[in-house]
Amino acid sequence: MLKLGEKGAIIQRDKETYAVAPHIPCGVVTPELLRKIADVAEKYNAQALKITSATRIAIVGLREEDIDNVWKDLDMSPGAAVGLCVRSIRACPGTTFCKLGQQDALGLGMELDKRYHGVDLPGKLKMAVSGCQINCAESWVRDVGLFGKSAGWTLVIGGNVGTNPRIAHELATELSDEQALEKVSQVIEYYKQNASKGERLGKMIERMGFDTVSAALK
Repeated sequence: MLKLGEKGAIIQRDKETYAVAPHIPCGVVTPELLRKIADVAEKYNAQALKITSATRIAIVGLREEDIDNVWKDLDMSPGAAVGLCVRSIRACPGTTFCKLGQQDALGLGMELDKRYHGVDLPGKLKMAVSGCQINCAESWVRDVGLFGKSAGWTLVIGGNVGTNPRIAHELATELSDEQALEKVSQVIEYYKQNASKGERLGKMIERMGFDTVSAALK
């Protein structure tokens, strides 16, 4: 049996088959990409295609002996679905498509994905970018969240879902795109330097105190 995440494969409930989820930055696809994924799923008799909560498309129910050829045919990299790293960045349509958008969530999300997707960290880290205060990308419950207002980006840190959900702390407001990227970089570097192995950002903030963390990140 493959180990969890080995070859980008995740063992399924039957303990015999696997799922793979190619990396699709911010969930933006093309007709050609959809056809490729569908063709691969049919070729290797996948049991299902599942759009995941992280806007990946999982090909479910693959045999272990087919995994290498599946990736060869897809010609795509795996999405960071497991492990102590930056997972796929979630982003809403923002000003690219949505009439309610205040900021370019897709543009900023794509840039964050380019810089950080799969980067190893002390614990898993999830990011979300929402183009307005409605927060369709659920930025308030992510380790690093951004949402747009007319005056710029608001940055929140330390949120998560799970068995003990946590609402993030507001760290900075009225940021430009460049300032938002710089502040996220500071947060990630501080997290790398101060978190214990396996410790989520929110847990680190609880241990150290938000006042201490926010003062260090000013």
